[in-house]
Amino acid sequence: MIFVVQKHDATNLHYDFRLESPPRSGAEGHSGVLLSWAVPKGPSLDPSVKRLAVHVEDHPLDYADFEGRLGPGYGAGAVIVWDTGPYELRDGSIDDGHLTFRLDGHKLKGGWSLRRFRENWLLVKMDDEFADRATDVLVSRPESVLSGRTIEDV
Repeated sequence: MIFVVQKHDATNLHYDFRLESPPRSGAEGHSGVLLSWAVPKGPSLDPSVKRLAVHVEDHPLDYADFEGRLGPGYGAGAVIVWDTGPYELRDGSIDDGHLTFRLDGHKLKGGWSLRRFRENWLLVKMDDEFADRATDVLVSRPESVLSGRTIEDV
């Protein structure tokens, strides 16, 4: 399964955090889509930082490599693929309100969790060998992992 983080300069700059839904035999919904959260401040490598993640509508899998400009209407603005790679679901489900997973991206690696908190979610890096309290990966690595372009280049 894959994950993707798209940097999206819409009305407000944010990061769209997406996880391919796990296969669900005989179940309806979620299968074969990207489960999606808007993360206003982007992911942090610091385990002490909890980032707000607003659950948004699922996206089709073929949206995972989209870069470009969205036209007028919902989400208008520039989009780059800030990070992507495989992920492994470790525990939980969206229906349970918590997910723990391991990312193997270009920028984001190791253990992470998404936990429902009231009506929204929190995205948190687990304290492992890939945690980094000193580096702001959003500043140090602003480029697309697919094209090398920055959001300003799109």
